Amino acid sequence: MTFTFSDQVVLLFDFWSVHSPAGMVLSVLVILLLSVLYETVKIGKAKVLRRAMLALPRSLSQEALVEQDEDGGGRQHDAAQGRWFLFHVSQTLLHVIQVVVGYMVMLAVMSYNAWIFLGVIVGSALGYFVVFPLLNVG
Repeated sequence: MTFTFSDQVVLLFDFWSVHSPAGMVLSVLVILLLSVLYETVKIGKAKVLRRAMLALPRSLSQEALVEQDEDGGGRQHDAAQGRWFLFHVSQTLLHVIQVVVGYMVMLAVMSYNAWIFLGVIVGSALGYFVVFPLLNVG
């Protein structure tokens, strides 16, 4: 298999069959947006992880938890566990989306169409360039 610059390709599904230059431009645009989405989800996952770390108490040692329970701090511990669970569920959903989009982009590249490959590269660079600065906000 070798990369080819062609305007005819079947991408991901049988119904996504491209047979014209206009169809190829639209397909490259869709793949570019999928690559941007992949980078967005990746940065979003990192942001959720950062918020999860900041939301949890500094010390979750067993001794500290026992002392909180004795002092009536059990509600605080339950709230921390609830927040951790919500962050964990959020990260899990973002991970699943990242894996699905990543495999779709990978399979699109495996069509060995050079235009699609360039769309993935440009979309990934554009997505990272636009979304990465948002990681440092808030």
